Amino acid sequence: MGSSSAYHFVTHWRVEASVEEVYPILGRVQDLPRWWPAVYLAVTVQEPGEPNGLGKEVELFTKGWLPYTLRWRFRVTAVNKPRGYELRAWGDLVGRGIWTFRADGPACAITYDWEIDANKPLLRNLSWLLKPIFAANHEWAMRKGEESLKLELRRHRGETNVPAPPKRTF
Repeated sequence: MGSSSAYHFVTHWRVEASVEEVYPILGRVQDLPRWWPAVYLAVTVQEPGEPNGLGKEVELFTKGWLPYTLRWRFRVTAVNKPRGYELRAWGDLVGRGIWTFRADGPACAITYDWEIDANKPLLRNLSWLLKPIFAANHEWAMRKGEESLKLELRRHRGETNVPAPPKRTF
């Protein structure tokens, strides 16, 4: 990387849950549009891969608060259950992502290390000018993800009256 369309984001979340609770929720990517609807419009598992998820190939249609969408795919390239996994992305986003889950007292510390090149022509051609805005869009999406994951954990625990996950808001 190193081009004007290269991005490196490191996101940290902390949720009141065990690593064993968080890992399967984030691993069931087909459920992302239901519990993280602010970002995930459609997710299709193209290839299930091995029983542990290694080799799983997924097609995604995503958005942020900016008025554009992204179509991209990823393949799971490494699995360290329940401590995380790594993926390779291609399409409108090209690069790699690493999810890491670590026990932190009664909580799970989650890190997502996302190193990509924006391949969508709009992003690639305007990154030199709008990179801070595109980065803010990613930060917004990840904040919505943390909010949504906390709600999904409550639903998994059988809580009633859990609010709907946050949708696209500014």
